[in-house]
Amino acid sequence: MLNKKGLLSILFWSVISAAFIGPGTVTTAAAAGALYHTDLLWTLTFSTIACIFLQEASARITIGSGKNMGEAIAEKYGEKSKWIKLLLSISIIFGCVAYQTGNILGAISGLGLIYDIHPSIFTALIVMVGALLLWFGNYKNVAHFMGIIVGIIGVGFCTVALQLDWSALTVIKSAFTPSLPTGSGIYVISLIGTTIVPYNLFLASGISQGQTIKEMRFGISIAILIGGIISMAVVLVGTSINGDFTFQALAQSMSATLGAGAEYLVGIGLFAAGFTSSITAPLAAAITAQSIWGKSDDKWGTTSFNYRSIWILVLVTGLIFGMLNLKPIPVIILAQAINGFLLPLIAYFLIILVNDPKLLGHHLLNSALTNLIMYLVVGVSTFIGLINLFKVFYLLFDKEFDANNIEISIISFFTLALIGFTIKKVRALKFVNPD
Repeated sequence: MLNKKGLLSILFWSVISAAFIGPGTVTTAAAAGALYHTDLLWTLTFSTIACIFLQEASARITIGSGKNMGEAIAEKYGEKSKWIKLLLSISIIFGCVAYQTGNILGAISGLGLIYDIHPSIFTALIVMVGALLLWFGNYKNVAHFMGIIVGIIGVGFCTVALQLDWSALTVIKSAFTPSLPTGSGIYVISLIGTTIVPYNLFLASGISQGQTIKEMRFGISIAILIGGIISMAVVLVGTSINGDFTFQALAQSMSATLGAGAEYLVGIGLFAAGFTSSITAPLAAAITAQSIWGKSDDKWGTTSFNYRSIWILVLVTGLIFGMLNLKPIPVIILAQAINGFLLPLIAYFLIILVNDPKLLGHHLLNSALTNLIMYLVVGVSTFIGLINLFKVFYLLFDKEFDANNIEISIISFFTLALIGFTIKKVRALKFVNPD
């Protein structure tokens, strides 16, 4: 039976779900449903399970060693760590900025379905409210607030999904049978990138202090599982769209099922998802920088100039792009893809840390199953990411990428080489004496 402590743990860790249940998830998942129906549900099954394992490992580092990921990297790599930390900082903050742009544009698009007002006014209001919450609130209050909003959004999309006419057998089969329809590569990597959010790994490490392993595992598992179910519900809602995906098409499709009020549901849901994520992305960027460069009681405390300057930078960047009147859907999908490309890099360092007995001792190291899941994350995200890089390369020369045996062989070689290198590094750690 779920007690108060367990409920609070789920609510606390829902900040992770809130970080990926944003406009990126709504847009990418609904568009994937509209274009490929249920064919890409397997991607969400894979990424939800992988997300639970990766987030648990990240939090376990802090709980088991007393060090966040940044401090663990500094201890592990010594003098080399400053370059690794610089690379990770630039990658993560860039990813947060990309997400923030999509968050703002998604929130504005949601409100645009309900109210007729200039986008710049909404953008300024969203950024202002976000700044006030981040300036005066602590992350635990923000986490609980995010959890409540995610719950409301989830109920809305799950309710709509259950009203639609789809076969349960087809959904179950699609959820566990990998397929890669023509042109779906960008959506696969985007769905992975919007579920296993790279900066969330630092966020989990940064906020896990003070929890027990048992509380953390329970809270993370349930919170992320709920997030994965919501994402799948959005895909199912997307299957009801005929033609190209737009927010208006999504609202019209839901209205055909639920009535005229569904347009308000889509608008409010999209706004709520964008608003909560527009707070989470700056918060995660600041916590990541704090994790990488300093302790919470040093120059990187939550009220320090350094800490606040990071989330202000992400907020201001979102404000600027939000006022440029960019087309939201391509920007949002691109943001998810960018973070999908970052995933193999972050996952590599994480898998090394959680297999190091000098850091965690032998009793808290990864199990064989956890390592297998992490190898799959590195492999799948690298393989699909390289396919998309080939597509970009071909577009530069006005050609369409049509993967042949040579290109797939090259991509497979680099993917297997990275996995092999990672396995070699992990196996070498088994012979390290923790003392």
